[in-house]
Amino acid sequence: FLSLVAEFCCGFFVILILGNFWFLAVLYLLWLYLDWGTPCAGGRRSQWVRSWTVWKYFREYFPIHLIKTSELNPNHNYLLGFHPHGVLVAGAFGNFCTDPPFKNLFPGLTPYLHIMPIWFGCPFFREYIMSAGMVSASKESVSHVLNNEGGGHASVIVIGGAEESLNAHPGSLTLNILKRKGFIKMALKHGAHLVPVFSFGENELFKQVANPKGSWLRNVQEKLQKIMGFALPLFHARGVFQYSFGLIPYRQPIHTVVGSPIPVKKNLNPTTEEIDQLHALYLQKLKKLFEEHKSNYGIPAHKSLIFE
Repeated sequence: FLSLVAEFCCGFFVILILGNFWFLAVLYLLWLYLDWGTPCAGGRRSQWVRSWTVWKYFREYFPIHLIKTSELNPNHNYLLGFHPHGVLVAGAFGNFCTDPPFKNLFPGLTPYLHIMPIWFGCPFFREYIMSAGMVSASKESVSHVLNNEGGGHASVIVIGGAEESLNAHPGSLTLNILKRKGFIKMALKHGAHLVPVFSFGENELFKQVANPKGSWLRNVQEKLQKIMGFALPLFHARGVFQYSFGLIPYRQPIHTVVGSPIPVKKNLNPTTEEIDQLHALYLQKLKKLFEEHKSNYGIPAHKSLIFE
């Protein structure tokens, strides 16, 4: 969805350049230059955009649900680790970039969904995603959000990143997380409480072409991901008037469960051992969250998370 909107925005910009409105394109490029750092400085959210009626229908299509398991004190800042990435990351967008789901359940907290910096280089599209509450996933951006002295900010990071989208097959429970410890270091440096979030149903929205590790397709996808910074999963789902083939996601319920916070003390210079200890505790809490709720959302008792 984001890719399609981005392509439309880029196409519109090209039309401005080639048409009789090239001066508007020049003015926008000047604005882009002056505004370049905004995605790393908290963005520019719009309550009007976040409350568009279309998002209500978007959430109801699947439908998307946000489940609260514990209170989050708005006097603290939080780093929410979102799992899994899936193909669309629909749960993250529906719950943290539209109102009122998060706002109603966690009053006093403002969520910021961190996404790849490359998206903010797309003309016009960057204005839309910032309006929805999305900001850059750079260290500078995360630090800006978590530095809020009065608390009340929540950084939402899709921990598995683009690489994990290649594992987004129906029934898959494999998470790319063992080597991902940067978010742990950021939480320690800012004293942000860690909160594991698991989105049940995220991997059921599309069917992806078989790409087991070691296959030629997976090797090509991984090489492209390293070059471009984002992955290219080959997927399909349903069409507008038929359910056999298309790019519209299947209507599968998504239940995004927000776990209990892990208290973190501020440590400007955490050691490798301290980072590893907190990382291990986070994995333990994430696994516990999954095990406690999996039976509610159709996951067989013998299935467990796989960390790699």
